[in-house]
Amino acid sequence: MTFKTFQLFNQYLGVNAPVSEKIDFGKYESHLPLKVKSDAVNVDFYRISLKENINFTDVHQKELQHKTVLFFNSPNQNFEWNLQEKWQGFYVQIAKDVIENHHFLFRNCLEYGMHEALILEENETKEMQQIFSLLHSHYNDQNYDFDFVLSYTNILISLVEKFYKRQFSVHQKEYNWIVKKFQELLYDYYNNPVSQTPNVAYFAEKLNLSSNYLGDVVKHFTGTNAKDFIQNHIAETAKKLLLETTSSNSEIAYQLGFEYPNYFAKFFKKHLGKSPKEFRS
Repeated sequence: MTFKTFQLFNQYLGVNAPVSEKIDFGKYESHLPLKVKSDAVNVDFYRISLKENINFTDVHQKELQHKTVLFFNSPNQNFEWNLQEKWQGFYVQIAKDVIENHHFLFRNCLEYGMHEALILEENETKEMQQIFSLLHSHYNDQNYDFDFVLSYTNILISLVEKFYKRQFSVHQKEYNWIVKKFQELLYDYYNNPVSQTPNVAYFAEKLNLSSNYLGDVVKHFTGTNAKDFIQNHIAETAKKLLLETTSSNSEIAYQLGFEYPNYFAKFFKKHLGKSPKEFRS
């Protein structure tokens, strides 16, 4: 089930009707008829949900209790929930066209998905609650000011990005397994016949993570983004095959998963500064 509008999703979830279909702020409150269980749905907009004092299993399968957590939903990402009781907190919903028309709002974290939540520390919780409360009060004011709401939404998302960097740094051991597993999968990729070159989405799916989340974790801990990491490995594998085998350039291209040999030639020239033929000679 896909929800195209805030109005329809709010009605389904059991929260108040939106004031605007551009950016919507609201509160989760105990007196509302909140839907505590739902099969998989998706929304055609971006969503940040702050839930207070909940029990939660994080991406590393750790059981956490009484935490304030931020969850994220974006277009075409399915999510479901099954809670024992109602929750409290805040949410913000942002239409796709608002993101498209105000590019400064977009951060990779908006597409991290439900499983890569941000677990707030006490001081961060207070800061986020203050901003959400301020936005909520102005949002429900009769003199609704889109520019004001837009500016504070940008501050909120910027803080989220900042807090994620803290989470990555503080929990290095927990995140190292993601980088390690990504590298293992990458280095194992060409041990079997392949039909295409590897990409970030392939490894993200294997790790049950979103592409943006995997990319940001790899970048944070290695200094190289996941896409470059993958392409460097393809280039190194190509060099080895060119130097150590008698396979033709076309055979190597297909062995590496390129659809056409000329795609391989362009890739190799871009990364090594020489054509495969020049490199061999």
